[in-house]
Amino acid sequence: MDSLITAAARALAAGDPLAALKRIALRDDAPALALRGIAMAQLGDLVRAKELLRNAARAFGTKEPMARARCNVAEAEIALVSRDLGRPMEGLGAARSALEAFGDVANAAHAGYLEARRLLLIGRLDEAERILDEFDADALPVTSQAGYELVAAGIAIRRIRAKPARDALGRAKNVAASVGNAALKVEVDRAVQAFEAPAARIVGCDSERYLRLEEVESLMASDALIIDAYRNVVRTKTAVVSLASRPVLFKLARTLGESWRGDASREELLVRAFRAREADESHRARLRVEIGRLREAISPLAEIHATERGFVLEPNKASAVTVLAPPVENEHGEVLALLADGAAWSSSALALALDVSPRTVQRALDALADNGKAECFGQGRARRWIAATVPGFPTSLLLPANGVVG
Repeated sequence: MDSLITAAARALAAGDPLAALKRIALRDDAPALALRGIAMAQLGDLVRAKELLRNAARAFGTKEPMARARCNVAEAEIALVSRDLGRPMEGLGAARSALEAFGDVANAAHAGYLEARRLLLIGRLDEAERILDEFDADALPVTSQAGYELVAAGIAIRRIRAKPARDALGRAKNVAASVGNAALKVEVDRAVQAFEAPAARIVGCDSERYLRLEEVESLMASDALIIDAYRNVVRTKTAVVSLASRPVLFKLARTLGESWRGDASREELLVRAFRAREADESHRARLRVEIGRLREAISPLAEIHATERGFVLEPNKASAVTVLAPPVENEHGEVLALLADGAAWSSSALALALDVSPRTVQRALDALADNGKAECFGQGRARRWIAATVPGFPTSLLLPANGVVG
C-alpha cells in the first residue's frame, strides 16, 4: 500500500474525508476507489459512495477476496443507513465469513454488528441476539462499539427488559463521549431520550396513567389480565391469546377491559366495534355473535357474562384487568414508529420490517402524508419517507418484535 493510500485511510479513520479526497480524488485504482467511496459516504453522498464501492469490488476481483469483502461490508453499511434492507444487505453473511477466514477480526465483527442491526430493524430479535453473542464487542472499531450497545439496548427494549436496556445505553453513552463524534453522540442521546419517555399508558373507564418501560415490565410480571393494544393480544404472565387477526374481537375485549369492575353497555360496544350510530336488531344480533366468538377465544383467561345493560369481563385467576395502550394513539402507528428513528425509509424496507405487503405500507404512507405526519422525497426507487414531528410519540413498544408478546 503506497503512502497516499495510507495517508487517506488515516484521514478517514480520523473523520476527515476532505483530507482523504485531497490525496486520492484523481486515482481510479481499486484501493483508491474504495477509500473514495467511504469518503463520499462520510460526506453524505450515499449514491456516489455506493457506485464507487461497487467499482472497487469489481476492480479487486477474485484475486483479492479480503479487499472485495471489505467493499461489500461498506456497501451494506450504506444500505443500512439508507434503510435499503433487502438485497444489498443479503451478502453480509458471506462477506463476514470471508473476513473471518482471512483473519480480519475487526471487519468481520463489524459485518456481524451490521447484520444484527438489520435483523433488529425487521424485528428478528433471536437472530440478532445470536449474532451479537458470536463475537466480542472489543473487536469492533470504537465507533461501532457504541452501535453494538444500541443494538443490545434495542433488543432489550423490545423484549421489555428495562435494566439490560439501561445498562447497554449507559455503555453506549460512555463510548460516544470517549470518541468525541458529534453525530454518534446525537444518535445515542436520541436513544436514551426514547428510553426515558413514557412507554405506555393504562386506560380505564374514567382515568389513565402513563408508564415507563420499568413499570410496563412490572405490569407484565404481575397477576393482572392485560388487554395489550400494542400487539392486539389478551395476556397474563403465563398465557397469551392473540386477536391480531380479529380486530373486531379485540375492540370488544378492549371496551370490556376499560369498563372492568362494571359492565360495558351494548350501545358502547356497538359504537366501538362496529361504528354503529344507531343500534337496530341486526346490529344486536351481530354483537351477540361476536361476543360469543370472543368468549370462546379468551376462555382460557376470562369469562364474559351478560348483564341487563350489556356485558362484563371476569378474569379466571387474574387479580385485575388492565388495558395497556400507547401514550399517543395514531392510525398506522407501527409505520410512524419506524419512521420516528430519524432515518429515511423506502416503502419496501418498511414492508419488510413490518412483514406486510408493499401496497399496505403505501396506503399507510399516503394516509400519513395526507395528515401531515410523514413526508417523502425522491422519485421511483429513490423515494424515501421520513416522519414529520410527532410530539410525545413513543417508538419502542410499537416496533416489530416477532414472537415477543404475541
